[in-house]
Amino acid sequence: MTDTHPAEVYTHGHHDSVLRSHRWRTAENSAAHLLPALLPGQSLLDVGCGPGNLTVDLAARVAPGRVVGVDRSEAVIGLARAEAERAGAADVTFSTADAYALPFEDGSFDVVHAHQLLQHLGDPVAALREMRRVARPGGVVAVRDADYSGMTWYPASPVLDEWSALYHEVTQANGAEADAGRRLQSWVLDAGFDPDRVVATAGVWCYASADDRTWWADLWAERCVASDFARQAVEHGLADEVGLEQLAAGWREWGEARDGWFAVLHGEVLARV
Repeated sequence: MTDTHPAEVYTHGHHDSVLRSHRWRTAENSAAHLLPALLPGQSLLDVGCGPGNLTVDLAARVAPGRVVGVDRSEAVIGLARAEAERAGAADVTFSTADAYALPFEDGSFDVVHAHQLLQHLGDPVAALREMRRVARPGGVVAVRDADYSGMTWYPASPVLDEWSALYHEVTQANGAEADAGRRLQSWVLDAGFDPDRVVATAGVWCYASADDRTWWADLWAERCVASDFARQAVEHGLADEVGLEQLAAGWREWGEARDGWFAVLHGEVLARV
């Protein structure tokens, strides 16, 4: 990060339980609010691209346009390059970059996109200003973030209540905002976008089938004991290994409920420059 911003802490890290969820994301399930604005030949920048699956999927919508994915992690950029090669996406390039100081000229892209990025930043408004800078006049900036307090599930689970409380405590200790979804429109307006050119919506992921429940529960059970989230919870003095194991067991118990249902609320904004 630049000298004007402290080093950011990515709460989730890049454990396989995190990357598996990233690889599940598609343009349809994670960027539906953006799709109507995409046209063949547009240039697109994906900020915080992770392992690149969503970037490559978006690239297919703007082909033969130029597409660039950036992330601060060199390791995950390596995974993104491998994904582009596997998909035969020759027009997609990936590189490391700072969300607060993107290495591009003003007005470089028709579309600037970020998915699940702003919730992890200490200064999301500054990042949005930078995204606005590199978008061309008439272009679009599209952001989407989960809202952890807006997540809901059935059947009731005191252990998942404890998980939610701990997640908020860890992100607060990291200087991040777990309830980013509800704040996106406010942040976009604070970044200087014209209110008349901002469209704010909401989207939902829902895990209700037996396979989806098992997949989602196993992801979070692993994250509770093996990801950077678990490590940070211990380092911040917010949990111990026994407590984290109990959270993992609670997630797996929820995943076995035949009537289990989990909804992830997201805030979405499409802002014209």
